[in-house]
Amino acid sequence: MKISGLPGRYCFLLFLLVAALPGAPRALAQGTSGSIAATVTDTTGAAIPGAAVTISNPLSGFTRSAMSDGTGSVRFSNLPFGRYHLSASASGFAATTQDASVRTAAVAAVTFQLSISVASTIVNVQAEPDDMVSTEATSSMAVDRELFSKLPSESTSSALSSLVTLSTPGIASDSNGLFHPMGEHADTTFSIDGQPVSDQQSRVFGNQLSTNAIQSINVIDGIAPPEYGDKASLVVQTTTRSGLGLARPTGSLSYNYGSFGTSNGSAALGFGTDKLGDFVTFDGVQSGHYLDTPEFRALHDHGNSENFFNRADWKPTLADSFQINVVLARSWFQQPNQYDQQGVKQDQRAKILSYNLSPSWTHIFSTASLLSVNPYVRQDNFHYYPSRNSLSDQPVTLAQSRRLQNAGLKTDFSYSKGANNIKAGANFYHTFLHEGFSLGVTDHGYAVANPSLAPFDLTAGGTLYHFNGRTDIKQEAVYVQDNVIYKNLTLLLGGRVDNYDGISHRTLLQPRLGTTYNLKATNTVLRLGFGKLMLTPYNENLVTSSSTGVGGLEGGGKATPLKPATRTQYDAGFEQGFGRHLILNAEYFWKYTDRDFDFDAVLNSPLAFPIQWQKSKIDGLGIKLTVPESHGLSLYSVLGHTRARFFGPEVGGILFNDPKLSTQTTPFRIDHDQAFQQTTHMQYQPMKAGPWYGLTWRYESGAVAGNAPFSTSSDGNAPVDLSYLSADQQLQAQLACGNVQATLTNPLASCAGRLLSSTLLKLPLPGTEDDDRNPPRVAPRTLFDMALGWDDVLHHYRPSERLKTNVSITAVNVTNKYALYNFLSTFSGTHFVSPRTMTGSVTFNF
Repeated sequence: MKISGLPGRYCFLLFLLVAALPGAPRALAQGTSGSIAATVTDTTGAAIPGAAVTISNPLSGFTRSAMSDGTGSVRFSNLPFGRYHLSASASGFAATTQDASVRTAAVAAVTFQLSISVASTIVNVQAEPDDMVSTEATSSMAVDRELFSKLPSESTSSALSSLVTLSTPGIASDSNGLFHPMGEHADTTFSIDGQPVSDQQSRVFGNQLSTNAIQSINVIDGIAPPEYGDKASLVVQTTTRSGLGLARPTGSLSYNYGSFGTSNGSAALGFGTDKLGDFVTFDGVQSGHYLDTPEFRALHDHGNSENFFNRADWKPTLADSFQINVVLARSWFQQPNQYDQQGVKQDQRAKILSYNLSPSWTHIFSTASLLSVNPYVRQDNFHYYPSRNSLSDQPVTLAQSRRLQNAGLKTDFSYSKGANNIKAGANFYHTFLHEGFSLGVTDHGYAVANPSLAPFDLTAGGTLYHFNGRTDIKQEAVYVQDNVIYKNLTLLLGGRVDNYDGISHRTLLQPRLGTTYNLKATNTVLRLGFGKLMLTPYNENLVTSSSTGVGGLEGGGKATPLKPATRTQYDAGFEQGFGRHLILNAEYFWKYTDRDFDFDAVLNSPLAFPIQWQKSKIDGLGIKLTVPESHGLSLYSVLGHTRARFFGPEVGGILFNDPKLSTQTTPFRIDHDQAFQQTTHMQYQPMKAGPWYGLTWRYESGAVAGNAPFSTSSDGNAPVDLSYLSADQQLQAQLACGNVQATLTNPLASCAGRLLSSTLLKLPLPGTEDDDRNPPRVAPRTLFDMALGWDDVLHHYRPSERLKTNVSITAVNVTNKYALYNFLSTFSGTHFVSPRTMTGSVTFNF
């Protein structure tokens, strides 16, 4: 298939020309942040210079302090949207506090009037109990850099994905930085300073933003507001770091080294004034355990990545602000081998090159209204290389060169007056896809087991399968929403219209409604939501999947393009504050999707092709418990339960690790389905000038493993056929027939008269196996991570000292738990969780 479109280089040039036009706006939007301007006076209105003003968000852990200038003024910029608690104090005056909300890029003004006091006062940064719950009409979770910079992470190249997984309820982790949000597969939009990025961000699809560039994230896990579409089971609002207001250059140099020869060096620098600012960071990683592996031992798993980020800010006037984000990234990695592939010296590798350019503009008309414009262009270029000798690749040899380029324009107008907070906008996307792919079978037995692949059996005179295609996809969306705040009631009223014009076509009107009611007497917030959403097909390998016929190379049917899906979603939940020391947030969701999506992976490789099922029914529960910092101790726990039922038939894809799923018509549980998962993180610093300690406890009950063998035959007497499993695959699953263990040299051909068991899989008991009600699963796993650090270790914490040296050591999977993420998953392959990994780090701050 070849659908012509505007070449990417012309789109890029056009974008630059538009941005440079004389009539174009001269300032940029901060789509996820705003500012607070505080003025400190005495009771007569006279300015108080040198007053200490502290701002904090007890839910995210954000805190910042500054001194008022000669006019009694102080400004806090680049504040993520949310509610803030402010305190002000000065010598000879009584301290006082106020609350403020940041909802737009407009400056929120706060005035403190301090009365004279003969007693000395201390700034009180403790929030009141009613600051601890959110009255927003859709559920969300905020996490500030103060927490995630100390959170142990097992990922060497997709730390942002790990951060979202570890801090958000209702997310089941998957291999290689993938995750399943609210029962879906990677159905996530990252809003980076307002720029929407809905393409895949795991380490095997693209190069994601470094956490070193991030100030905070706010994860919307409820029904997405009308502003967001495309992929919206989860919206990750990301605010990057800025150099605004840093009169003296401020930054850090960091280096860490750990297990598997993993090393990571990073440098960050921010500087600026109230009008000009720049922040730049560079990160480099190399590791001998770069990807998650199909064996517990890492074989052929070296990789490295480099990531550059720069944010420049310019505020020529009080009404205009300009921002431009630039990201350049590269990654190179080996495809991990199984034991049998290592023996034949398989050497498959991949390289990903990415860039992102995102200028934006904000113009404030008044304290009530503003306009923002954000054009952008980004690209992921993915290359996959086979071994020099194609017969060393087992059981197939693979190659790919894929380019995904996305150019767009996002603009919106905000107006706040009285009880109304109105926002209306439009998004225009243009995506250019070019895909080259080849496949050849190098194991004759694999071709015999999959007869439709006989033409590509290189051992029997076959030839390589080649595909080369391109298309461009145009998308337009308009939306309007109003957050109405009236006394204890908050309403989200709005809707969105999307038009998708690509290989397939669809237009859909999507109402989005939400409400909360605040019972102030008990500090309880009740929440309800309803939404229609249009989901678009995954862009990665979309042309190939829409061109190879039903069931891909195994089907041979008529090609069926993947089409946009329709989802109806309901949410119900509550937040409960218990004084200042505990917050409970719980949300139940029901999602009904017509034409839901997933990926079909080729074996354990990073080559995955979008597929589409007839429909899905998903429901689940997400809970977050938060204990804000008190006396040096802070803690949170996120929990989730998901039931994900999918219905066939299926279209798209290339090869299936589980062939029966390509024609599945009865309902089945997909590998997003997990009965229970939880992450609990505790951090403790007994003395401000002393060391800090961190402990993370992770538990997952086990995702569905649909291609795992039965524990026994259907009648209990006939032997269980294990011929479809290689010796290596049996070893990976630790299969045993009675007390006879499968090994590489002595695999099990079948299991008769005894129970088939596994230490790494949970196989249904005889007579109970059911794809919908009781499918095979990965065995439950409990993992522990630990961290120990000391900030300003050389100077013993001097608040006025700018030069500080921090040291830390982290241990991921402390007990070296032997466990699987997945097994022979048609969507992900087979991967083990990371073995125990120790890392030491030194950071010099200036």
